[in-house]
Amino acid sequence: MFISPNPPVAERRDAERLVGALRAAGEQTRLRALALLTEGELAVGELAQALGQSQPRVSRHLKLLTEAGLVERAPEGAWVFYRLPRAHSAERHLAEAVLATLDPADPLIARDAERLSAIRSARDEAASQYFARNAADWERVRALHLPEADIDSAILEAAGKGPFALMADVGVGQGRMIQLFADRVARAEGFDTSRQMLAIARASLGDLAAKAGVRFGDAYAPPMEAASADLVTIHQVLHFLSDPARAVAEAARLLKRGGRLVIVDFAPHALEFLREEHAHRRLGFADAEIREWCEAAGLQRLKIKALAPDKPGALTVKIWAGDKA
Repeated sequence: MFISPNPPVAERRDAERLVGALRAAGEQTRLRALALLTEGELAVGELAQALGQSQPRVSRHLKLLTEAGLVERAPEGAWVFYRLPRAHSAERHLAEAVLATLDPADPLIARDAERLSAIRSARDEAASQYFARNAADWERVRALHLPEADIDSAILEAAGKGPFALMADVGVGQGRMIQLFADRVARAEGFDTSRQMLAIARASLGDLAAKAGVRFGDAYAPPMEAASADLVTIHQVLHFLSDPARAVAEAARLLKRGGRLVIVDFAPHALEFLREEHAHRRLGFADAEIREWCEAAGLQRLKIKALAPDKPGALTVKIWAGDKA
């Protein structure tokens, strides 16, 4: 069989890309970093902690992985996040092929995973303490960010008229979303990991007790059956989470076919004090990022609405609504 000594340009480029990726991944620390990123996006400081190495050194390794297309770099204010390439892309397939060579039982890989778990636990505990400190005057704290009343009509419009047999609210807080949809739902269920917030929600939803309930539950492991809800809301929750993509996927899993997910959060901004003083992990989200997560979760016909601030220094609120295929 004759083999051409000069393969087509596309084949040569693919081969060069593969060789470049293998070279970039052919180092222990970089392989360990890739393994950690299978758990979701991470800031460079978090990766450095989990790997037990200095941040400048880890940044150099991440630069090589980024140049090879094995990871994506997403600067956000004073932080830089890294993640695996978007699902189904050629770069993602390449990263997964490299990761398939790893032994999950390797002691180093296991230790890194344990460190990452401890880092996330500490971060989640800090967020929980923040909620505990501010549960009693949560409305005042939220007022620092945006006037919630101004966006209620937009949320209702994004969700549709209903009626909805079952609504699920992820991170129920004070129960505000359940109150907003009270006349459109037959039954509402909210869950949260803050017991202080749940106590306030139960008190505020007293008049709706016959049709609304709240309970302890995690956004990553919702205490509800899959394909049970007609409407799921995630209101001002994602920016607190270490893995917002996973929360979106779990929320979508709760939806019946044709059900709607409504996400309310901030557009990208640069108010770093929200990280330091208010436990925000992410400074807003880009439309492309939310769209990718929704499509991966089986949502379609995503509609986006922006509510621009009416005063200097205020935050733009975004509403994303998609339907379960």
